[in-house]
Amino acid sequence: MASLSFLALKDFVGVFRYSRRALALVWDTSRAMMLGLALCTLVAGVLPALAAWVGQLIVDGVIEAMQAFEEAEAPVLAVILAPVLQLVALEALIVGLIALAQRGLSAQQSLLRAMLGQRVNVMILEKAGTLSLSQFEDAELYDKLTRARREASTRPLSLVTKTFGLIQSAISLASFSVLLVQFSPWALLILALGAVPVFVSEAKFSGDAFRLFSRRSPETRMQSYLETVLAREDSIKEVKLFGLEGLFLTRYRAIFERLFGEDRRLTLRREGWGFALGLLGTLTFYLAYAWVVLEAVVGSITLGQMTMYLMAFKQGQAALSAILTAVSGMYEDNLYLSNLYDYLEHPTERERGVLTQGVSPGDGLRFENVSFAYPGAPAALSDISLHLAPGQSLALVGENGSGKTTLIKLLTRLYFPTEGRILLDGSDLRDWDAQTLRRRVGVIFQDFVRYQLPVGENLGVGDTQ
Repeated sequence: MASLSFLALKDFVGVFRYSRRALALVWDTSRAMMLGLALCTLVAGVLPALAAWVGQLIVDGVIEAMQAFEEAEAPVLAVILAPVLQLVALEALIVGLIALAQRGLSAQQSLLRAMLGQRVNVMILEKAGTLSLSQFEDAELYDKLTRARREASTRPLSLVTKTFGLIQSAISLASFSVLLVQFSPWALLILALGAVPVFVSEAKFSGDAFRLFSRRSPETRMQSYLETVLAREDSIKEVKLFGLEGLFLTRYRAIFERLFGEDRRLTLRREGWGFALGLLGTLTFYLAYAWVVLEAVVGSITLGQMTMYLMAFKQGQAALSAILTAVSGMYEDNLYLSNLYDYLEHPTERERGVLTQGVSPGDGLRFENVSFAYPGAPAALSDISLHLAPGQSLALVGENGSGKTTLIKLLTRLYFPTEGRILLDGSDLRDWDAQTLRRRVGVIFQDFVRYQLPVGENLGVGDTQ
């Protein structure tokens, strides 16, 4: 049991390995805003405890002013209240600075969200540009791409935001702890007892939510596809002609109901446990509340100190809860970031060709004993040999699935032969520079794409120079 607990803790801690990379990503996106977040976090973390301390001075100052007013022979109210009013002005300034820091955090997070989302999406799309056609047709890799596109663009900033929130709450907790330890060291233990159970619950359900998200990528992909088929002009003609609306909508609803049922069960369990364990935190606060009030009644502390300790305990408990919630959220963000980096780090087939002309210019195209098979399938082409000289024409005729399109994909180097080789002007296609090769080839596929661009750009696709 101990070894299992250790492994679970190791897995929990290990998943935070993406936090440093997310911070570096935000730093590279905008160093000025990163430093601004750090400054606002520091201000928002330190000043609440300072406001609580000033609040104690105000309450005790008011009591002293009341006593001085009653005892003075010729009381001058302005003179008596001057120190208290100065403290009130100081607290107002502190509260204003806290509000300014919170606004600064909100504004910078909003701007970074847009900048970072764009940057991560570009990283995902640039990676997609390096993948081969065979990798795109790999269902497992395509699911990685789908998961990365769905969540990862928002997770880096979310992780950084939680990291700064954690730092802010830690600073606040340390500040309030300095005040509470003067009351009793046991107050810190009461803080922990109220917050830790909720944290354990949230971490557990965050992991459950991620595993649920990862497992059902194929279903969410199918749901997205059905939306596209039912709402695009290039597919709606056949949908209407063949009466497919009802069938596809039924499947769409079935997928939603299945996924929603899983989400509902997880949400109810998560919120139910969160409420039950949250009551424990409320109970510990009111036990501490009664303790502080009792100390004030018996005269061990002043009314001002009672006010300060109650505020320090309440806000300290909120800070500790925020710390544990941030850790739980960072754990969840790291899980989703693992999708992003798992996709970005997926090995690609590097282009090694550099030739811009063959060793035998004018020799044309040669297939030498070329065979090709798709993964897990029988051979689509077997021992094909042919020579097509410049100026010659060749028509390929055959049934669907006989390998005509596959041969063209090999010619354009979208695939590589399983056996044999293909030569252009005497040089293997593998040795040609990809861009040079594709500039010499014109292809109209059977399932060609109509781009949502002006007519002229559709006609000129392939000539981007």
